[in-house]
Amino acid sequence: MDNGKDLESGKLQSQLQSLTEAIRTLAESCQGDSVLLLALLRALESSHREIRDGLFQASFPDNRQALYKLLRSIEANGGWPYIHRMKLREILGYTEKLSILEDSPAKSDCDSADNRQDVT
Repeated sequence: MDNGKDLESGKLQSQLQSLTEAIRTLAESCQGDSVLLLALLRALESSHREIRDGLFQASFPDNRQALYKLLRSIEANGGWPYIHRMKLREILGYTEKLSILEDSPAKSDCDSADNRQDVT
């Protein structure tokens, strides 16, 4: 890399760090509110899609050697960026855990009442 690219890369890293901290602060301010956090996740996903489908694809190299170099760089630096989505099963698993927790005290109360009836 030349000095110009190094300076640009350093500036980009600094801006990315500031942006990441701002997103984290925003997420923490929404802590406990799943609707607001979902809106934040949707905005991040939308930005990801917009950059990928627009600016990134438009910047693709125009020859095989440059494309190969880009692909090697992607692979060497952590692979393709991916935004993981929760699957419906994960959410349903969470609701099942809640059901078990909510039912546990009720069952304990019923068991206690049944035991009292058996004793008398």
